[in-house]
Amino acid sequence: MNARTPQIPVTVHTFAQRLSSTRRGARLARLLAVERLQAWQVSPAVTERAGQIVAELAANAALHGRVQGRDFQVALTLDEATGTVRVSATDARGEQLPTPQADFEDPAHSESGRGLLLVTALADRWGTEPYPPSGKTVWAEVSPRSG
Repeated sequence: MNARTPQIPVTVHTFAQRLSSTRRGARLARLLAVERLQAWQVSPAVTERAGQIVAELAANAALHGRVQGRDFQVALTLDEATGTVRVSATDARGEQLPTPQADFEDPAHSESGRGLLLVTALADRWGTEPYPPSGKTVWAEVSPRSG
């Protein structure tokens, strides 16, 4: 006798968009991400956190990861089974990897340098991955918080 175990289908939604490496492109990345998360009916709390993370990662990609004539890409992945959203921003500057330590040096006395501090506070986890041939992807994951 061969019994099959019923399996719950896992639904994963994805979204990716290339944008110009400008302030306008970074702003558009946040607007598009929030619209997509709302369309996927992600909870408002997760949407708000993920939207802020997109804003920071896109701004960093446009400012620090900019290479003349090259765009950056923002991507979202939603795992419906867990409610986890993965945000990523890919740019052309793989030699400049972000570190949380750089953000903690003395952000109170500088005009910038708070982006990864916010990402660290809002995300459950974040990191970087190489994007061959010469770029990098900075990603962050946001899960629903209990309580």
